[in-house]
Amino acid sequence: MDAELSPCLSASRASTRRVAHRAYRGAITDTSKGFTLTRNLDASPEQIWNAWTSADEIAEWWHPHGATTPRDSVDVELRVGGRYRYTMVDGETCNEVVSGGEYTVIEQPSTLAFSWGYIDATVDDSPLVTVTIEDLGGLTRLTLDIRGVDGMPGDGFFYDGWESTLDSLVAHLGQSAMHG
Repeated sequence: MDAELSPCLSASRASTRRVAHRAYRGAITDTSKGFTLTRNLDASPEQIWNAWTSADEIAEWWHPHGATTPRDSVDVELRVGGRYRYTMVDGETCNEVVSGGEYTVIEQPSTLAFSWGYIDATVDDSPLVTVTIEDLGGLTRLTLDIRGVDGMPGDGFFYDGWESTLDSLVAHLGQSAMHG
């Protein structure tokens, strides 16, 4: 969404309503719950890696359709044990959703794993996301696996939100993608 078109960007940030991230909180992560999304892209593994690890790039795409991620809300400490955070702003309601977590695996440019949800939650109390980037020789397969929450097409929440967010990544990379 263009900054000029967003009513939230012209409104005072103090007037927006913060919405708690509803991901998961308070128990050891149940890794039997989860889902996987896949895209085959004609971007290089390095381009995809940078989109996941650069704060400037994250601000451009890490949100579902109809939302934005202000650059000043994105912090990335890219190291195992480092933390990240970002804020998604709903383009209609101006509600803000603050999310974040801790990096658990960093193997450039093939694997990035992190906890996801409340910014102050521990790894054991959060859904776990693993992003795998695989060079297929001409295409690159991006696999996003989330453990700790259920999701299915049409849920209007976890699955649909990440599906839309990956579509934002594809658009950010200037690509068209085939769902894997």
